[in-house]
Amino acid sequence: MSSDDLDYRVAFDLAPIGLAISRNRLMIDCNQQLLDMFGATREQLVGRSFAVLYPTHDEFERTGARIVASLDRDGWYADERVMKRAGGELFWCHVSGRALDPARPHASGIWSFEDLSATRQLKADLTAREREIAALLIEGLTSKLIGKRLGVSPRTVDVYRARLMKKYGAASTPDLVHRLLVS
Repeated sequence: MSSDDLDYRVAFDLAPIGLAISRNRLMIDCNQQLLDMFGATREQLVGRSFAVLYPTHDEFERTGARIVASLDRDGWYADERVMKRAGGELFWCHVSGRALDPARPHASGIWSFEDLSATRQLKADLTAREREIAALLIEGLTSKLIGKRLGVSPRTVDVYRARLMKKYGAASTPDLVHRLLVS
């Protein structure tokens, strides 16, 4: 089969990960894998804001700001975060994507979603801020860098880290990260 024969729609639809095309933070299109992952129908997602996939609207807003601040010069971004299925269940998800115009990060892009719940479960009931800090700790960021990224003081990050350590019964930050990764 030559590249001229390749049906890009079929490739998009049959991709082994969830895919979505965005315009101004609205889902313009998505594949079946994404619908299955989020337990949703096309009608529930296509044409709607990505906000429906987040535990809270504040997390949607803060993640959007973080994406703008963290895009590389080619428009790439990736992280692991807690997302919400249509039925309300929260789960860890690896999200990566690319803004088609890095100068206008939310104008249009393509995003991939990988469900991590087979290897990482949410064992504790976490607040929105705890979920964000947990995700950034997993990335290996320090309190100072997390604070800078979230617009809070490093001391505030330390308070949330202490809460996470208590909830997960962790004795140290590396122990906490380990428990977050294997939970």
